[in-house]
Amino acid sequence: MTPLPAPLGGTALVAWRLDESRFAPAWDSGEGARLYGGRWNSVGRRIVYCSVDPATAILEVAVHKGFRALDAVPHVLTAVVITDPSSVHVVQPAAVPDPTWLRPGFPSVGQQQFGDALLSANPFLLLPSAVSTHSWNLLFDAEIAANLVSLQRQERFVLDPRLHARASQ
Repeated sequence: MTPLPAPLGGTALVAWRLDESRFAPAWDSGEGARLYGGRWNSVGRRIVYCSVDPATAILEVAVHKGFRALDAVPHVLTAVVITDPSSVHVVQPAAVPDPTWLRPGFPSVGQQQFGDALLSANPFLLLPSAVSTHSWNLLFDAEIAANLVSLQRQERFVLDPRLHARASQ
């Protein structure tokens, strides 16, 4: 279960990500973002993208791969704990220079440079998700935040079959 927020009895900040099983052991490497860049980072930066709830983590992957891939290729859901929640810099929507950056689409160089600057100044960033606008993504530089995040658990991900039903249904 998703941990309860602190006001409801929770004690930790947990972030989630979904990876293909073959990449799950390297969940904290930031290798994909280093190779290809991301919404909030330039190529060459080892940035780890997570969400603050598992449903958003699943949607973030599904929007790129589709539910078919999540059904056909083994994936692992990873939960990690941020040891010092005060180290998380929250970026409210109004603080983003261009509101279109919070919508689906390809990132601009300016958007990536904005993220790069924030990630250089803060161990963790909390930003609105583009795929689920009422949800949050948590990002961190794999090298800067290495000692501030710990693996809580990894579990095999199983897609609800209704999300990839046969076409005849």
